[in-house]
Amino acid sequence: MPMNTVNRLSVSNFVKVKRLKAIRLLLYFLTVLLCVLGSPVLARVPEINTSSKLPINGTNAPILEAAPASLLQQGKVLYDSGKFAQSVQVLKQAAQEYQQQGDTLRLAATLSNTSLAYQQLGEWTQAKQAVKDSLKLLEGQDKSQNLQVLAQSLDIQGRLQLLMGQPEAALATWKQTEEIYQQAENQSGVVRSLLNQAQAWRTQGFYQRAVEKLELVYQKLQSQPDSLEKAIGGRSLGDTFLLMGEPEKSLKALEESLAIAQRWRSPVDIGASFFSLGNYARTIKQTEQAIDYYQQTVAASPLPLTKVQAQLNHLSLLIETKNLAAAQTLLPLIQSQLDQLPPSRASVYAHINFAQSLIKVRTAESRMVSNSSPSVFTTKDSALLLARANQQARSLGDKRAEAYTLESLGGLYEKTGQISFAQNLTQQGLLLAQSGNAPEIAYRLQWQLGRLLRVQKDIKGAIAAYDTAVETLQSLRSDLVAVNPEVQFNFRDSVEPVYRQSVELLLQTQEEKQDETILEKARERIEALQLAELDNFFREACLQGQKVSLDQLVDKDNPTTAIFYPIILPQQVQVIVKIPNKPLRHYRTKIPQADVEKTLTQLRADLVSPSALKAVKIQSQKVYNWLLQPIESELLASEVKTLVFVLDGPLRNLPMASLYDGKQFLVEKYAIALSVGLQLLDPKPLVPQLLKALTAGLTQPPPEFSRFSPLPAIKSELKLIAQAGVATTSLLDEQFTQNALKSEINATQFNVVHLATHGEFSSRAENTFILAADSPIKVKDFDQLLSNQNQTKIELLVLSACQTAAGDNRAALGLAGAAVRAGAHSTVASLWQIDDESTALFVGEFYRQLKSSKVTKAEALRRAQLHLLKHPNYNTPGFWAAYVLIGNWL
Repeated sequence: MPMNTVNRLSVSNFVKVKRLKAIRLLLYFLTVLLCVLGSPVLARVPEINTSSKLPINGTNAPILEAAPASLLQQGKVLYDSGKFAQSVQVLKQAAQEYQQQGDTLRLAATLSNTSLAYQQLGEWTQAKQAVKDSLKLLEGQDKSQNLQVLAQSLDIQGRLQLLMGQPEAALATWKQTEEIYQQAENQSGVVRSLLNQAQAWRTQGFYQRAVEKLELVYQKLQSQPDSLEKAIGGRSLGDTFLLMGEPEKSLKALEESLAIAQRWRSPVDIGASFFSLGNYARTIKQTEQAIDYYQQTVAASPLPLTKVQAQLNHLSLLIETKNLAAAQTLLPLIQSQLDQLPPSRASVYAHINFAQSLIKVRTAESRMVSNSSPSVFTTKDSALLLARANQQARSLGDKRAEAYTLESLGGLYEKTGQISFAQNLTQQGLLLAQSGNAPEIAYRLQWQLGRLLRVQKDIKGAIAAYDTAVETLQSLRSDLVAVNPEVQFNFRDSVEPVYRQSVELLLQTQEEKQDETILEKARERIEALQLAELDNFFREACLQGQKVSLDQLVDKDNPTTAIFYPIILPQQVQVIVKIPNKPLRHYRTKIPQADVEKTLTQLRADLVSPSALKAVKIQSQKVYNWLLQPIESELLASEVKTLVFVLDGPLRNLPMASLYDGKQFLVEKYAIALSVGLQLLDPKPLVPQLLKALTAGLTQPPPEFSRFSPLPAIKSELKLIAQAGVATTSLLDEQFTQNALKSEINATQFNVVHLATHGEFSSRAENTFILAADSPIKVKDFDQLLSNQNQTKIELLVLSACQTAAGDNRAALGLAGAAVRAGAHSTVASLWQIDDESTALFVGEFYRQLKSSKVTKAEALRRAQLHLLKHPNYNTPGFWAAYVLIGNWL
């Protein structure tokens, strides 16, 4: 189907396209200053490492003011308005004119700007050549005369290197620009270079170094006098802190930026600051505050684009909170604002965003029992918006934007059951995304193609499409988590389903005859989902370089261990099992996902209630039957003694020890451990004679954490560890500070760290922490705090008084994140708060078993839990079941 058929399809199947009104878009202050300093970005725009995030030097240096106005200014205006293909053509003409004039500096600057426009189009070869030519021209020039242009060209080269997956090279380049700006005494340039370096460090996974750069930026901004550039820099810093999961620091920077903008009476900057504050409030789930900020953005900003972006984010919040009446009121206002936007990439994305929101409103209305005032907008209106967006993208020559419109339009046809049209549009979009080097859009189109082929019963083709979608996602692993939360893909809507649906499709082929190759592929996909969830949790690719296959471990070194991989799918629970020296097994239980989640939620609530033992046994036997009953006889025949679970979704909130077979709890039959993937880092058992522990405890939480109760039995807990024969160094109460903990770990090579203090695990990294006397220790700081100067990993980390956040059904993800971030080979932690006296008994028995019985860590945990189970005061699951072991169970 030819490209120009898109409009005809939309006209014939939905409605005729209305004429587009257009006014000239006035953009603020943007030459090529393309960073978080730029105008606000739309929610869920499919852009990775775009101008909204990367600080790139501007071309507003005096050297450029004399440039031929007609071409250079026209190229700038085209770029600023998102017309990148036209901008390239005009800038190339300007470059030819400078070359004819022999004006080397202006030619070099124009070539670097041309590279920037090529980058927006995804044309990497041309972008690379243009900036290379720019830098070559500058080699023979007097550096003292061309510092600004040289810094600009290097800035743009660094951006290209980062986009092409070369963060180390980008970092080196941006260090050069920092030095050049220092020479030029250009402090705003230094700030931009440091912001860029933070992005490069973060892309490589060095979170702490990224934060250090941001702190340096903050200090430099504080030393500068108030100016609009300082306001922009502060807003950039606030946006970047938010991106990195530092909301408190983000708020401080954004509020200071707003105050400066208000003192300078700059409506554009006031509006942009309110918009960033709205995104901050949205990130921390303060919905009403976020809406208020978005409304203030609309009131303050003179820019139509900024107004639309704020209104679209406001609308998406209303839809999320099911406030349909307010959403319906906002719809015509947004429509009128959209009609004022001239063609640009931002306008294309705004149309797509609005079309998708209209579909969500219609879907929500259709689910209502009674709806006295349905929206006047229909599915046809969404099609009209998408057709208009496609027309704009084509007129701009913007392959990325056009691919995104085709993905959205194909998705709309998919929803209306017009599968043939949907597939044609999807395939067109995929070709465009691939030729435009837009993998972040390509994976969505590959996923959509897989869904469409599946509907048509082409299972082989669907599996192939899902495979390519997953491969593309894997290639994007660092980039997906590097985008701003307000722009990034909604993980649960746009990433997680790709993995789940792929596994479901693979296992669908195994119902009659099991193929171990397919089962291995499905299992690897489950692991990929686990890692993707952790990446999303930390907003960085966090888990690298694991070493030893679990299969190899159980087949050769630990033949009494079985590994379970359950996954919850829409209509079933699927389980893949590895028994030592046997092929993979697979079975399923047909049950709706909603029923599974209801059972798991109820069981989790009952587990902490001493009076709900009967209910616990009933519910936990259901889960036992899903996960273990079909293979129970084979476990017995293979003399399995340890079970390792790679748990999925809400199953993580449950301790497997509490599963009940009708006669016994699982912990009475097996040692149990959890893993976050198919491999372990250098698994080996602890040597009892060499146990050396750093213990730390906090009996009285700081006043600002009064919601946590005192833990007086911690003193007894730490004494019992020493009495078990473990060599210990202790930090108690006021001695237990972050600096003291770090100093002790650096001074002595401990193989065990035991922290007896309140902590909370959450599905959000910024809300996952443990308490020290001076301040909370955030999960993102665990790696820096818990490894010594030689980067030696801890063998065992014990967090004995932690809990998962109430009301957060994915909170156990924080526990997995803590275990991974700490870098310990094994982590023992509690899923809920437990009586501290029973905890002391548990801990004492656990270390006694580790020290004297020559058992695995999993078996030591089991025996300590049985010690409580047999105690008359602590024999209900609420006391003994909460403890879990993650990682190396040997």
